[in-house]
Amino acid sequence: MYNHTRLIPTYQLVLIGLLSSTFFSATFVMNYVMHLSGGHWAWSAALRFLFMLMLLFPLIFVLKGVAFFSEVFQVFTRNIFFWLLAGSVGFGIFYAGICYAADYSRGWLVAATWQSTILISPLVLAAFGLKIPTHGLILSLIVVSGVTLVNYAQLKQGISADDLLHGVIPVLCSAIAYPVGNQLLNGAKTGSIKFIKKIKSDALNSSLACVLLMSLGSVPFWFLLILLVQPTQPSMHQIYGSLSVAFFSGVCATGLFYWARNSTISAMQIAAVDATLAGEVIVTLIFEVAFLKQAIPDTLSMIGLAVITLGLIGYCFRSNIETSNKPR
Repeated sequence: MYNHTRLIPTYQLVLIGLLSSTFFSATFVMNYVMHLSGGHWAWSAALRFLFMLMLLFPLIFVLKGVAFFSEVFQVFTRNIFFWLLAGSVGFGIFYAGICYAADYSRGWLVAATWQSTILISPLVLAAFGLKIPTHGLILSLIVVSGVTLVNYAQLKQGISADDLLHGVIPVLCSAIAYPVGNQLLNGAKTGSIKFIKKIKSDALNSSLACVLLMSLGSVPFWFLLILLVQPTQPSMHQIYGSLSVAFFSGVCATGLFYWARNSTISAMQIAAVDATLAGEVIVTLIFEVAFLKQAIPDTLSMIGLAVITLGLIGYCFRSNIETSNKPR
């Protein structure tokens, strides 16, 4: 199930995860900026993955060579239905919900609500047959209690219940879709899921190749979304914004996150890496206050953010203890 070739300390995986969460923050900041400038959420979502493909093709070709590049496409064509499923769920539904919510909530609030995936992730792992320690679920509940405080504080400040629901429900759908897509990918790589055929290819050891395969699998989803929603044409501002999100969040952040997740040796370590996504809230809030001149959240919101952070620290601490106690 896990990568046993080398033992990487949990704190190193967490640091990589936190670095990826810093890059991921570009998603929430730029989506909010594009919303303020009148950009349609459907284009913000679809253009990101179009640009990701444009960036990943030459990057993998240059870094890995022709033979590896060819192997990646063979892996895709031989297992096309799997990649369409995993890409549509893990990238399509996930990012469509995030972008839709940006029309109704500030970036840091979307990022805070997104941390519910830290509770959902262990439940997804359990659904796929992995045992999650009880204290892992307790820590996840602590994180989600912080998310609840943040959203309750916003409701008290005067945000309408309708706006809050439009900014929360889609993010909750995203929070389910992302770990499901990730675990489908993990199952295809390791053969740990009974109904998913193991894909035997060294290409899956490359995080960039995994991002490319998942992105390719999501393409039909984006075409269908644009056809159904029929948004107005994107502006140049939105195109440039989507390009920056594709690079910082799609290539840099997702590549680092997949590397950290694929280097775990236990379900608790997976949950700890997933928990580093909480760093997005703090970074997004700092960027919005510093560069967009947004108001600093009230005391109750700050308490909620502190609770989210404490849950993340607890995850790192417990996961490090369990990993250290494993036989070498």
